[in-house]
Amino acid sequence: MNNHLFDLLEKKFNQFNRVDFIEDDPIQIPHRFTKKQDIEIAGFFAAILAWGQRKTIINKCSELLHFMDDDPHQFILHHSENDLKVFENFKHRTFNSTDALYFIHFLNWFYSKYHSLEEGFVTGMDKNDDTIENGIIHFQSLFFSLEFAPQRTRKHIATPARKSACKRLNMYLRWMVRKDDKGVDFGIWNAIKPHQLVCPLDVHVERVAKKINLLKRKPTDWRAAIELTNALKLYDPIDPVKYDFALFGMGVEGFVIE
Repeated sequence: MNNHLFDLLEKKFNQFNRVDFIEDDPIQIPHRFTKKQDIEIAGFFAAILAWGQRKTIINKCSELLHFMDDDPHQFILHHSENDLKVFENFKHRTFNSTDALYFIHFLNWFYSKYHSLEEGFVTGMDKNDDTIENGIIHFQSLFFSLEFAPQRTRKHIATPARKSACKRLNMYLRWMVRKDDKGVDFGIWNAIKPHQLVCPLDVHVERVAKKINLLKRKPTDWRAAIELTNALKLYDPIDPVKYDFALFGMGVEGFVIE
């Protein structure tokens, strides 16, 4: 373990894992809610739509939730066909009305059978799994198991089975699973453990991780995400993905090696 790097990671983790981080980040979307299922649903959409400018992401998520009367769990379970018409013109980059309507369809089916979206991941896992990999593979398969699942929507739910780094799902899982008293991540899921999480590998995280020699693999794929996570486990084996805050924050800051 590199003690200098440990000190840097801890310093930056504490700098960025703060409530004021929420204001400009898509995680502010689920923070508008207190009910578990509302947090899960709002967080799921916020994570899936999280590409592009953060201000635009937040605005588009707000629009989507407004269409759900800002009561997502109740809307998912009890909407009428007429209630869905407002989604027909929804679009955020490549996510369009077809995708939005299928997401609603799946969530309606899922929450009619299960209490928490965590079950969609954990039912594919063994409690001794080192990572969330099997859980994500299972969730992606479950998500597209319904009749008439659009082929075009598959690009929005990634899977390690296709070697994807699964950045958005790993970010969502961090939000739901990590537990601390800082008020950013929610920690409302208990069956999946923090040490099973995989670090979200976005452009900021990847760039900084390579600069400080935590990541050597060139392709931005699942193996790279695992390589980075394993490197972070040397510094915190119980909660390695807490350093996502540090790496992302340093990337946004324009971190350079002194």
